[in-house]
Amino acid sequence: MKDKEFYALILAAGKGTRMKSDLAKVLHSIEGKPLLYYVLEAARGAGAEKIVVIIGHQAQKVREQFIGSGCVFVEQKPQLGTGHAVLQARPELGDYQGLTVILCGDVPLLKPATIKNLIKDHIAAGACVTVLTTALPDPRGYGRILKNDDGNIIKIVEQNDATDAEKKITEINTGIYCVNTPFLFSALEKINNNNKQKEYYLTDIIEITCQAGRKVKAYLTKDYLEVMGINTSEELFRAGQYLKKNRK
Repeated sequence: MKDKEFYALILAAGKGTRMKSDLAKVLHSIEGKPLLYYVLEAARGAGAEKIVVIIGHQAQKVREQFIGSGCVFVEQKPQLGTGHAVLQARPELGDYQGLTVILCGDVPLLKPATIKNLIKDHIAAGACVTVLTTALPDPRGYGRILKNDDGNIIKIVEQNDATDAEKKITEINTGIYCVNTPFLFSALEKINNNNKQKEYYLTDIIEITCQAGRKVKAYLTKDYLEVMGINTSEELFRAGQYLKKNRK
């Protein structure tokens, strides 16, 4: 296996209710191309050996838009959270011994270089899981990164569960991860849906990794706009402005 070889797994099943549109979130476009197009380009540009896309809402429409894209589509139904979404990829990734980079289909501004650096950092640190993080001027609504004295992540706390002190933390989870694949699927078997949403959260693998005595690192990207998820039409517009400014 080559040193930097990895597979990419893109989560693209969401409906995108806040877009106030019937269209699947990843099919909303910037500069005439769907959000998912940009994420696929970033994964390819970083050198992904294989790309698996988890689809759900308007799955058929997404497949049709990306015929010939070379990626593998896996459908998530019903949609029971991000952890459940990743588990659907087990038939495609379960036997792979390398690294999987988990990407979000609604984060179109991510650069290939950032993915490469995330992987490089993960390998150099000897981590089991590395979380791509960023620091936000206003972190409200995002999962906060809790670290120990060694700078390793011990937990990701969601806004609703955070104490007042934890809410002051500005370093947040972008939802993008680099994980040792065999460990990923063994950890996902241990998560449960004991939460208000009755969903299986991917973030639960962080505590499972720590409990197993394995290392969880953060790779902080300074450009927080690059890892911005698109949830509203206003954010879609802002992403378009960013692309015009930052891409030739």
